[in-house]
Amino acid sequence: MSRVPILVILGATGSGKSKLGIELAEKFTGEIISADSMQVYKGLDIITAKVTKEERLQAVHHLIDVVDPLVNFTVVDFRNRALPIIDALISKKKMPVIVGGTNYYIESLLWKILIEDPNEKKVSGTETSCISFSEKNSASVDNIKKPEEEKIEKEKEESDEELLIKKPRLELPESNEELHEKLAQVDPDMARRLHPNNRRKVIRSLEVFEKFGTRHSELLKLQREAGGSGLGGPLRYQEPIILWLCCDQEVHDKRLNSRVDSMVEAGLVKELLDFHERYNEDRLKNNEAPDYTKGIFQSIGFKEFHNYLILPEDERSSEKGQKMLQESIAELKLVTRRYARKQKKWIMNRMIRRTDRQVPSVYSLNCTHIDKWKSDVLEPAIEIVSSLLKGEKPKQHMPLNEQVKNRKVADSSNEESHFCQICERIFIGELQWKVHLRSIKHKKVEKRKRLAANKEATTKKEKLEKAPGSV
Repeated sequence: MSRVPILVILGATGSGKSKLGIELAEKFTGEIISADSMQVYKGLDIITAKVTKEERLQAVHHLIDVVDPLVNFTVVDFRNRALPIIDALISKKKMPVIVGGTNYYIESLLWKILIEDPNEKKVSGTETSCISFSEKNSASVDNIKKPEEEKIEKEKEESDEELLIKKPRLELPESNEELHEKLAQVDPDMARRLHPNNRRKVIRSLEVFEKFGTRHSELLKLQREAGGSGLGGPLRYQEPIILWLCCDQEVHDKRLNSRVDSMVEAGLVKELLDFHERYNEDRLKNNEAPDYTKGIFQSIGFKEFHNYLILPEDERSSEKGQKMLQESIAELKLVTRRYARKQKKWIMNRMIRRTDRQVPSVYSLNCTHIDKWKSDVLEPAIEIVSSLLKGEKPKQHMPLNEQVKNRKVADSSNEESHFCQICERIFIGELQWKVHLRSIKHKKVEKRKRLAANKEATTKKEKLEKAPGSV
């Protein structure tokens, strides 16, 4: 083949990404880069759904079991470790097969979207592969929240520089209005795009200016000039091959429920108890509250089982303990299903529906019927990859992003604020503004103020007419 492409396998949790990744790595002489924010941690194989030792023998896997479970491993750390591996594989004419459900990790490899804070300490063993401002890429730093920690039904995704910035210092003493005014002084363009109550984003923009000495709005402008968009910079590798495993929602929900049951049967609870006990030895000595915001504790499972895990050993087998255990299992199933929906929505909003971003062709594969895996998933995947390697378009498969009608045309980094004089409220973006103007609430306030103004005018007129000397 004339070139070695990057092969990316997308899909919600439990869709079969690992299975397809191994099969394609074997077929096309590739090696797998795991893009899973929890599988980078050592241990806890069940809760993080790692591939088995037998599966790892079928294809070389990278970035699994590489970090201590309590280390806060960020997307920047992941990118800095993954890029040298990808480049080394390409130089050896081996296909990098990126597999994982942490879409932000995959995004950091496909697009030039991150820069590194020079003041931040690197995780031990992390190689540096920075993107400088001179390359005209977007400015974003460190640390993101797990998708399941975000509001599930949030329709408007945040731009890349908003999601991939170091966690803001929300304990700053200034009020929202004071912080927004400060931003207006150093970066008026950015201030017009942010609501004063959006404290986190306002602080983030102030921190960008403080750390890099450059306006946040200017950095966004640079990334667009480099071929990027409000979601980040341009593509890092040309013409990557992207496969997306899709499943009927009802079938997928049942599959995820069964997956959780299988985890429990495989020893999930014991795995959590053992790790929780080791962790709590140090925590209790230091009289610290449990912290589920760092390391492996961000994984789905710990929060859901917390009340059960902290029970005394003799109470776990009691009626109360068993009830709590079943509630934890049910909650784990619920958040897993929600997370899968969030993953699907992320792919649609940040890739499939985009018109303002360099998005490669994305080919969907139907994994609804497990008994038809070979005909519905494996064979079509091989045909797509084989055709693209020859420089040909797959004959029987059209990219999904060429079929979507309801596309996203708004660039969130360009939206500006509108102030409603009647309601005395600020709205960001044309969509919110137009919706507000048509809203019943706005019309009610407008009518109430109009009536009040008319009444006041009438009262003044009557007073003038009754005043001495009036005609």
